[in-house]
Amino acid sequence: MFDTHELGRRPGALKRLSRSLPAPADLGIEVIGVAEGAPVELDLRLESVMEGVLVTGTARAPLTGECVRCLEPLERELEADFQEMYSYPDADDRGRPVAEPGDDAEDEEDMLFLEGDLFDLEPVLRDAVVLALPLQPVCQDDCPGLCPECGARLADDPDHHHETVDIRWAALQELAGSGQDGEMDNAPRANGDDSQEK
Repeated sequence: MFDTHELGRRPGALKRLSRSLPAPADLGIEVIGVAEGAPVELDLRLESVMEGVLVTGTARAPLTGECVRCLEPLERELEADFQEMYSYPDADDRGRPVAEPGDDAEDEEDMLFLEGDLFDLEPVLRDAVVLALPLQPVCQDDCPGLCPECGARLADDPDHHHETVDIRWAALQELAGSGQDGEMDNAPRANGDDSQEK
């Protein structure tokens, strides 16, 4: 929770804050995220407007996860920008944009409100961080991944491969192998060999 009491309600009032907070739980997706308790550096700009407080900020945090190709652990730094309007709960509708009649319920759900002079940044921070995460993080852009046959890491052994025989061609390979032994049986007959023709 952040306090806006010092900012006041005079439109145009501005306050800047820098804080370091421990990351909440589950700040990420399955393969990458910010570890719980890791330091999240916040630079915030609070601006008083007619309807409430406009919060603009940047979050920086260390990411930990694993490469989706080779499953090796990886670490990155994340920087996510965000902006959110926290409305005064008792504010009138003078400064709010005119909405269509059917949109009121949806707009009301999406709005965030100040609780007294306090606002909760966690939902906004969570949305900003998750949207800034790479969906398919890789340890390097050209990571070759794992061998589909045995699971070996291909970056460690670039020449790694398996001899595989397509069963559809197996019969032909057997013929090719036996053809070398019986090559003479299929060779064209010499001109002097007329035994079959007579």
